[in-house]
Amino acid sequence: MTTPGMDHLDALEAQSIYILREAFARLKKLALLWSLGKDSNVMIWLARKAFFGRVPFPAMHVDTGKKFPEMYAFRDQYSKEWDLDLILEYCPGIESVDPTLPPAARSAARKTEGLKLALAKHGFDGLIAGIRRDEEATRAKERVFSPRGLEGGWDVRDQPPEFWDQFNASPPPGSHLRIHPILHWTEADIWAYTKRENIPIIPLYLSQNGKRYRSLGDADITNPVQSSASNIDEILIELDGTKVPERAGRALDHETEDAFERLRVAGYL
Repeated sequence: MTTPGMDHLDALEAQSIYILREAFARLKKLALLWSLGKDSNVMIWLARKAFFGRVPFPAMHVDTGKKFPEMYAFRDQYSKEWDLDLILEYCPGIESVDPTLPPAARSAARKTEGLKLALAKHGFDGLIAGIRRDEEATRAKERVFSPRGLEGGWDVRDQPPEFWDQFNASPPPGSHLRIHPILHWTEADIWAYTKRENIPIIPLYLSQNGKRYRSLGDADITNPVQSSASNIDEILIELDGTKVPERAGRALDHETEDAFERLRVAGYL
């Protein structure tokens, strides 16, 4: 329910801040997964608001070593400006990944293996991730507090009910929870909030020579889409009229139908 005097973005913000505070209060060792893209940057902004200006848990970047240079520059600048406790962990080589996966999925799966190593190293019982239900069909099945198995796997058939904002924040012994504070947001919400709050963005999201990136991942498996949107107002107008999926530029999403779900079941974000 929206409180009188709150608009749509206020209500989204309040719900996300509530989720972040619940996670912090009820879990012992948290980290926020920072992918450097628009969604996780909004998530960091929300965490700073939730905790009065400073994120009280680490921001962890599980790095494939294949991000765009602009993404690394953004990380280096804003990890300092936002006073983040930044943890950098690196993904193992492609030889550690399931060879039966299609090429782009296999490349993306390095992040899953890197995340498993980071979990084993740091012992987090909660990982905050910036996924949204509207961006991909498999993610639409997620919960806000999502239990993971001992190996980090996700059982889509064994997800707890979440009625009236009552969350199960008790991870199974030896495993962890994924917490998704912006699961209920849309791509347009992210951009409208970014504009309202004046959150910094990576320039790749804006049109250059008739193309821009709607979703950012590894440079070798991410492509721009046709677009003339050179500012956030133009992005919002474009989104209102487009039928092109947000992840149209992700090579992973054009491979076999089950590739993304196989990654998610194995622990991919």
